[in-house]
Order: sequence, then C-alpha cells, then structure tokens
Amino acid sequence: MTESVTRRRMLMGGAAVAGVTIGAAASWPFWPDRVKNVLVGPPEVYIPDAEVGQVTLESVYSESRGMDVDLFTAVPAGYGSGKGLPVVVVCHGATATPADYEPFGLPQFLTAAVDAGAEPFVLAGAYGSALAWEPQPNGDDPQAMVLTEMPRWLHERDFDASRCALWGWSMGGRGVLRMAEVDPGWARVVAAFAPAISEGDDVFTDADALVGTPLGFWVGTDDSFYEPVQKFVAILPEEPELNSSGPGGHTRIYWNDQTIEAFTFLGSHLGRASVN
Repeated sequence: MTESVTRRRMLMGGAAVAGVTIGAAASWPFWPDRVKNVLVGPPEVYIPDAEVGQVTLESVYSESRGMDVDLFTAVPAGYGSGKGLPVVVVCHGATATPADYEPFGLPQFLTAAVDAGAEPFVLAGAYGSALAWEPQPNGDDPQAMVLTEMPRWLHERDFDASRCALWGWSMGGRGVLRMAEVDPGWARVVAAFAPAISEGDDVFTDADALVGTPLGFWVGTDDSFYEPVQKFVAILPEEPELNSSGPGGHTRIYWNDQTIEAFTFLGSHLGRASVN
C-alpha cells in the first residue's frame, strides 16, 4: 500500500462557513462564493498551470435516464481531438455536474499529468443526478447510462471505447465501485476519491466481485468516510494497488492534491495493450 501526505496540510480538513457545514465537495449552485472558495480554493492555487486541450460540453439524450444530459469531454493538450485515446469516465459527487468539470480545472489536471509522464487518455462524464449512481424507482438509471450508453457515445466521438476506466468522488466514488461490481471487466481500472460508502450497503456486500480489478483509493484522514473506506479495503478479495491517505477532509482542496497521482495510476492501466 502507498500512503500519500498532501502538500497543503494547513488548508485542509472539515470546515463550517456562515453556519453551513462543509461536507460534500464541489459547487452546489446555491452556496455563496465564500463557501465555494473554502471547498474549491482560488484557481491559481489549486489548478495546475497547464494548457487546456480540446474540451466539449454538449447535450445528449440518455434512454436510460429518459432525459437529455450534459456530456463533458476533455483531451490533453497536444492530442488534437483525442481520436483513438482510451477514456476515464468521470462520475461526480452529489453537488457537482459536468458543467463544473472545466471550472474544477480537470482539463489542466489532465494535461499536467500527461506532461509529467502519465499515459494520455480522454476524460468523459455525463450527468448522473444528485441522488445516486443507481437505478431509481421511477426508471431513471444513471448506472445503466454509463455501462450501456457511454461506450456508444465514446465510439461516436472516435475515442477508444474498448479501453475505459472509472473515476469518481464522494457519491461518484461509491458509484464507480458499484459499477465495477455490477459489470466486472467493464473498467480496466477504478479510482475512488472518498467514496460515500457504509458498512452493510451493496458495495460492501458484493466486494468479492472486484477481484481482478485494479483499485486505487484516496481519502483524507479527517473525512467522515475515512473509516468506512479503510474497513472496505480490509474486506477486499485483493489488496488495492493504492490506498492513499493524509491530513484533509471531504473537499476538493484535498482531492486536487491527489488528482495527478490518480490520473497517472489510471493511465498506467489504460495505456497497456489489450490482451486477446
């Protein structure tokens, strides 16, 4: 296992501003800017100084969700349209949407990781609701959207849909683990930032389905999900390739410090040739 200590210790951890408790990260639109800044931090500090490649945000119809959803894609700078590149599918937390991915600096993180030696890939993510990446009683199924519709959307954009990974944080971190259990082998590798899991839920119950899937975990020691994540790691059928922790809370300030490492980890698996 690898333990990673973040570089901005003094800025991390849980926080409360103007009576609002900072739990789930990202940019819930009704939070005032002073609260968002605690979560996200000034862009010049928390986003790498790297070029932005081709970025798109478009609307596509999801049959699994019964609605139009935003679809975000980002290609590392220097790789044109990203034709033929593998893909890391992004699953957001409860308070984010794909429209937040560019303000979060994900295109810069992607280029910075590739510039630092990571195998190149495309980031792609569609909106999966504010509830869960799970089938809902009303027929809305963001999980099926990723597993059955996303490959087609990626192929239509000339990306290599045969080489996919999953990456998510908080609710999305739980979602990517669950998808890897529901459809083993769909993702070559999975990275989860502070997955919102708890003992006894389906992710714990079906942990054995993750055998053979390379896994990476990143969670702050001040995060409320730190203990559940460590308990989950302890019951996995195989030790994860990475289980990184350090001082920090359930915030993008902490997660941004881990993103280049996570992208390097994901790319190391996506860059390998298919085994026939």
